[in-house]
Amino acid sequence: MTCTDDAAPPAVETLESPARGGVPGRVRSGEKVRPEQVRVHNRELLLRTLYREGPHSRADLARRTGLTRVSVSEVVGELLADNLVVEVGTRSGSRPGKPAMMLEFHEHGHQMIALDLSHSTLYRGAVLDLGGTVVARRDVEIGGSTGDDALAKVVGLVGSLRDQVTAPLLGVGIGTPGIVDVTGVVLSAPNLGWKDLPLRSVLVERFSCPVVVSNDANATVLAERSYGRSAADTLLIRVGVGVGAGLLLDGTPVLGSRFAAGEIGHVVVDVASDRQCVCGKAGCLETWLSTRRIRDDLSRARTDAERNRVLTVAGESLGAVLAPIVAALNVSEIVLSGPHRVLEGPLADAVTATIRERALTEAHGDIVLRLSDLGDDIVLRGAGAMVMDQQLGIT
Repeated sequence: MTCTDDAAPPAVETLESPARGGVPGRVRSGEKVRPEQVRVHNRELLLRTLYREGPHSRADLARRTGLTRVSVSEVVGELLADNLVVEVGTRSGSRPGKPAMMLEFHEHGHQMIALDLSHSTLYRGAVLDLGGTVVARRDVEIGGSTGDDALAKVVGLVGSLRDQVTAPLLGVGIGTPGIVDVTGVVLSAPNLGWKDLPLRSVLVERFSCPVVVSNDANATVLAERSYGRSAADTLLIRVGVGVGAGLLLDGTPVLGSRFAAGEIGHVVVDVASDRQCVCGKAGCLETWLSTRRIRDDLSRARTDAERNRVLTVAGESLGAVLAPIVAALNVSEIVLSGPHRVLEGPLADAVTATIRERALTEAHGDIVLRLSDLGDDIVLRGAGAMVMDQQLGIT
């Protein structure tokens, strides 16, 4: 199965939507607007309206968006031809005149491949439709793979999922641990043994498809915003093979000047600790909180009290790292994403208590901490949302 347009570049930044980091050709303040940018803007504006608000007639879209009816008709014709919009019958009711034909975003017209590389024992993959529904799944055991072996398993997983695609393929989205720049280069992923790996380019060359690669925590916070119930200002902590944070401020992802915003897993919590980390330091947050380390620590616990102590110490370590972040940014909500059986209870309670102990209670005492309810598919859905953002301008 091939992509909808192998040669098509990522959609340019629109006039109306917030900047999508690193997308070539975006409109900057004072830049002369080209006709192609106007066309892409109108296309994305109509798609977003139908995606978020449900069926509209052509006249509805013109009124809702402020575009002329001629512009709406032209763009709708393109979207119908591209199978991104479908006519779903005439409007019911008793309005005078000819009944209006209703248009709907076509969730089943295209599919996406999404990968989640955040787990310690396997890579998870799925084929999704544009509504985020899983069409097919496939996992591959990691078996301690790193470096080129890990890359080969990622390529193999994408290939096996491509064979299960049953509609035009919009693109491939990948959520991976580590620092990822806007061109899809994994600058550093110690747990995977990757450094300066051009993952996006490797997959584009191999599969001739649009590909977007992002840190797994950033993919997770996008899923939480798109499909969950997150606030506009949200700090999301992803616990998996590593520990990372995704940050939204006023609904906009924060990546940082060197794409490392949220890389909290390698913050040293205890300088005197002998807990060695894969990054080469000792006492990093990950040495208490990654799923692998928590599993190992819990395996040595003999009583419920010892088990609760392991989880409490992990929560206190996370709270100690988050307290200055909460104090600096005054975020209203923290979301934990990962295995609920580990995160809920003593660990989450310890995070909240530590933040309140270390930050100014009057300013941050009402902070909300909760577990994401999107389940194990949260990174997969976030990876799919990244593809829709890049290719269709839908966030």
